[in-house]
Amino acid sequence: MVQKATRLGGRSRTGRPLGHATRGTTNPNRMRRVNRWMTGPQAWRLRPGVTGAPPIAVDLGYGASPGTAVEFFDSVRSVSPLAQVFGIEIEPERVARGIALHLQGLDFRLGGFEIPIEQRASVIRAFNVLRQYDEADVPGIWKTMAARLTDDGVLIEGTCDEIGRRSSWVAITKDGPQTLSISLRFGAFSRPSDVAERLPKALIHRNVDGERIHGFLAAADAAWLLTAPLASFGNKQRFVAMCIALRASGWPICDTASRWRLGEMTVRWHAVAPRAGALALADLN
Repeated sequence: MVQKATRLGGRSRTGRPLGHATRGTTNPNRMRRVNRWMTGPQAWRLRPGVTGAPPIAVDLGYGASPGTAVEFFDSVRSVSPLAQVFGIEIEPERVARGIALHLQGLDFRLGGFEIPIEQRASVIRAFNVLRQYDEADVPGIWKTMAARLTDDGVLIEGTCDEIGRRSSWVAITKDGPQTLSISLRFGAFSRPSDVAERLPKALIHRNVDGERIHGFLAAADAAWLLTAPLASFGNKQRFVAMCIALRASGWPICDTASRWRLGEMTVRWHAVAPRAGALALADLN
């Protein structure tokens, strides 16, 4: 059962970590797409000029193996060589496996959504964690983790398939959810809506008629079909053309072709947010 404090936002009254253990499935490079986004458009959040000190980054719920936490550490350090990185897990055995690595600058701690570190974090990544919770739990969990961010920090919460070919994530700041990103490996999808089964928990049950995310994926599929003649020039060119077409039709697509060529597309949250409930357009304040 999810602890009551998780739904409301805040800390457990019992002092135990907030949340419950997930399956812990991990594979090498499973998070490469979200890591690439973190060190691309979001890299500024990790620079000491913004943080005023070496930044703090957290990988929450890294799973049965600390491998993805090590990859996260390498990605963060590629931007900020002095960054301090924490891997946090709710299972003591998983924490022990991480501690056994003895990597300077990468610490492992027992904890949950309360993020048991002394400082505030510039980045918190929670991937394939909320998938095993109820949609009703999401606002409280987001609020709890966002409270542990710096003023310029970001929570990256999302889902990917077992080998990282289809990914999606929400970027959340102290002001609430900001964007949804979709990242697909070329050759691993026939249409953009194939990502539907890997949408974040906030959206995965909303892919139905009348919901914004359903409308967005349908528009992306239509634009992908419209740009089919460009396939002879390669899927990168086709994906770029799809994003241009979506933006031209009014969808608030972010970034430029340099990101789109990676099979990555980011859209403003208000365009895909649930139409009703706590995850609609409200912030987390």
